[in-house]
Amino acid sequence: MDELILARVLHVLGVILWIGGVAMVTLVLLPMLARMSSAAEAIEIFTRFRQRFAAQARVATLVVGLSGFYMVYALDVWQRFVHWQYWWMHTMVLIWLLFSVMLFVMEPRARRQAAVSAQKNITAGMFIKIQRKHMILLILSLITIAGAVAGSHGWLIPGD
Repeated sequence: MDELILARVLHVLGVILWIGGVAMVTLVLLPMLARMSSAAEAIEIFTRFRQRFAAQARVATLVVGLSGFYMVYALDVWQRFVHWQYWWMHTMVLIWLLFSVMLFVMEPRARRQAAVSAQKNITAGMFIKIQRKHMILLILSLITIAGAVAGSHGWLIPGD
């Protein structure tokens, strides 16, 4: 069971780094960039930040995904995916997939396109749109975390 404890520790630490970073970007960085007077300077800061954060987020999502799937395998709890009382397990996988696609497919593609284009038409509104998308993902992530903590400690929705 030592491997299972290690997997859970890595899983929780990965979630803290990953979703905590999403919260910081959503609630601090993007609003600050939207209020900057120079859109060009804002996009430069955002680009530099994104490069560093994306690397950390990729590692964290890999750790979360590997440790999560390991725990499902080691505990042999695959059957939870057919019971709606364990809804948070479905949302954990869904959110992990969404962020993985964003971090490993969409973000590198956007970075390549940005390098090719001259980055014109940058407005504060762009950062507000990005923040809205991040806010939706952050809220879904926090609901999932709350559900996972409550559910894993026995607070299940009655049924089945």
